[in-house]
Amino acid sequence: MEQPAWRYDSGAPAPSATAAARTLVIDLEGALLRSELLMEALFSAPGRMLARFGAGGRPGMAALTDILARAEIDYAHLPYDSDVLNRALAARARGAKVYLLAGRFADHAAAIAAHLGFDGVVTPADLAAGHALPFDHGAIDRIDSRSGSRVSWKVWARIWAKALRVYQYAKNTLVFVPLITAHQMNLPTLFYALLAFMAFSACASGAYLMNDLLDLAADRQHPTKRHRALAAGDLPISSALLAIPALWLFAVAASLCISPLFLGVLGAYLVTTIAYSLALKRKMLVDVVTLSGLYSLRIIAGAVGVGVVLSEWLLIFSLFVFTSLALIKRFSELSMRESAGLADPSNRDYRITDLHIIAAMAAASAMNAVTVFSLYVSSSAVMPLYSRPWMLWLLNPLLLYWFGRALMMAHRREMPDDPIIYAFRDGPSRIAVAAMICIMLAAI
Repeated sequence: MEQPAWRYDSGAPAPSATAAARTLVIDLEGALLRSELLMEALFSAPGRMLARFGAGGRPGMAALTDILARAEIDYAHLPYDSDVLNRALAARARGAKVYLLAGRFADHAAAIAAHLGFDGVVTPADLAAGHALPFDHGAIDRIDSRSGSRVSWKVWARIWAKALRVYQYAKNTLVFVPLITAHQMNLPTLFYALLAFMAFSACASGAYLMNDLLDLAADRQHPTKRHRALAAGDLPISSALLAIPALWLFAVAASLCISPLFLGVLGAYLVTTIAYSLALKRKMLVDVVTLSGLYSLRIIAGAVGVGVVLSEWLLIFSLFVFTSLALIKRFSELSMRESAGLADPSNRDYRITDLHIIAAMAAASAMNAVTVFSLYVSSSAVMPLYSRPWMLWLLNPLLLYWFGRALMMAHRREMPDDPIIYAFRDGPSRIAVAAMICIMLAAI
């Protein structure tokens, strides 16, 4: 993001060689902290906050404020503005005193000041009155809020695209799979499949934002997830809270344009996603089964959306494929942590020592998927759909190649993305997928 143009109040010049006689006052919210302290307190441990609020016996804003004031915030990993922090540390190095300006949550502000090695906290009222200050009111340099900053619409578009994980929409192309495998390619079915894609994309983006809010503390300690828009402070938490219901309302409206049954499938997807974010992802292997089910729900939704009968062969094949991909994803995450010298993940029920077992299970699931596909090709179910079904046997070596390559890339720590996203970005994977599509078209 573009850095704001900081202004210095009281007509004071920028810190210079005489800064030792001056005091630097920094606005905590809006200048130093690239987030909202209220929201940071609320999402430091949302489950614990709700439990305390429900058990407090004193409902109301006063009770909530008291609970948030006692929230356990990880001050070391908050999204501080690097430019402001560097200015403060440079002033300290020159002998100047540094104070934070905070109008609420005095205990949190004092803890942040202590963590950063600053001299203390003052309130706006104290600063305006000019009395009872621990420094000379006439010798203040101040780093004010971001009110003068300007961020272009292109920057905001990139931030929102990152927060909504638009690149993850590639997964939602699975809703087109039943349409393609049933050979029902026409304008009406394509329209409904596109509408289903948009509904799933909006629903998934809302779920991603909610997941990022619930995982703020863990993401900020992760080597790559700490760069996510909410974790890095690029996107205000309050903006995400407004976007989540808006996205879900759009998904509901788009679903109703398809059918009530499709809305039911999308609702099952959303409920499962929320359960995954809140609890299931912390359960060993339950998270893998849940992810596999969420992928398969996209295919089921695609069949419901365009009104085609879902093949049981496709469903069984999909379950094994997505189980393998979910296991590869876990393997990649753990292997990345091992390479970075990090400890076992705190928000997952896995250990780095599980790597070999996870890799074996991923390979076994992939081989089962290839076996199921081979049984399908040799069955009578292919005869009504393909005039040259023997050509489908050519898909087996390509499937074996792609699954093997995905495992090898994850083992080499060269797969930082979800395997499906990786397939869209990896050149050999794109070639393999294109070859599969050409074979299927030739077999029709």
